[in-house]
Amino acid sequence: MSLVSRNCHLDHGYVSDNDLMTSLSGTDRDRLEQVMGELRRGAVAIIGDMLVASAETIQADRFASFYARGDAVLVLTGRRASVLKLRAYDGDIARMALPEDRALVAALADPAGDMDNPMKGPFETFRADQEPWDVEVSRLTVRVCKAARLLPAAILAPLRRRENPVGMIHAAECALANALDGQTLRLERFSDAHVPLSLAEDARVFGFRPSDGGPDHFAIMIGDPPRSEPVLVRAHSECYTGDQLGSLKCDCGPQLRAALAQIAAHGAGVLLYLAQEGRGIGMANKLRAYALQDQGFDTVDANHRLGFEDDERDFKVAALMLESLGFGAVEVMTNNPRKTDAFERNGIRVARRVPLAVGRTDQNDAYLATKAARSGHLL
Repeated sequence: MSLVSRNCHLDHGYVSDNDLMTSLSGTDRDRLEQVMGELRRGAVAIIGDMLVASAETIQADRFASFYARGDAVLVLTGRRASVLKLRAYDGDIARMALPEDRALVAALADPAGDMDNPMKGPFETFRADQEPWDVEVSRLTVRVCKAARLLPAAILAPLRRRENPVGMIHAAECALANALDGQTLRLERFSDAHVPLSLAEDARVFGFRPSDGGPDHFAIMIGDPPRSEPVLVRAHSECYTGDQLGSLKCDCGPQLRAALAQIAAHGAGVLLYLAQEGRGIGMANKLRAYALQDQGFDTVDANHRLGFEDDERDFKVAALMLESLGFGAVEVMTNNPRKTDAFERNGIRVARRVPLAVGRTDQNDAYLATKAARSGHLL
């Protein structure tokens, strides 16, 4: 029986056979937030019956303790493993015996120094039939690292029966998986107010708070769009560098302003402002991706070298926002066919796609060309 299925009947966290672990109260999102907090501060948490830590943040004394156990593994995504020429026997992850050198582990997780130190092996990665006990928790822990906006690389070791890790945060695999998958995600519309904008004076901003405790999202409604026909919509993922700082490396800021202006000219519509920085990898990792682009890698390869997919966003929340506002069909302002597919998958009918090709500069010309050639954007 897998660890996930064994633990999922429990309501308050995993309890070991010999009752050495105490339960963690609260919702699934509470458990996820606490585990993410531990990983971000370099501490160790427990998922199921595995000790887990972030390869990026783990403190030196805790790393030494992991290595001294003799059974710890380093887990990388299949994308990062491909860069390092490692076999990912478990599909989307690769696992290897934890190296003794903490600096080497950091270099395996972070591609910043790959060009200066390209040869890091050889290493042997495990097949699922060699070490079956940690495959699912390994995969889940990498997902938790992603959700915590850390590099997707983790260190794991099995919790021993006589160990009593007092004070450690721990949770069942199913609790974390439920929170990450958003299977029961709901949105609370917590406030709205008239906010006249320079590009659209007749604008009203609605705030939405996810039931899982994730970041707030906002909808800007211009005019009073009829609910009986498709509404003109832009689903815009936040981009601090483009929207706020005026970065020339992307087209996000010009798209945001052009969408607002076009909706205002149309007379009515909605702009969804989604808390999904850096295509879902977060600001810190977006900066890492930019640094890799400075080394000559395109935007897709930069994400892959970091261990991420080229787009980690989830547009389910966009569909829920539209449903809350009373819309069931849209005209989507986008150059990305994946967005139209995402709306359809989440129950929102797409009447047509409206192109939004603005913001090309000398600095982002190659970036936009890559989006067209490798990510299918229609530019």
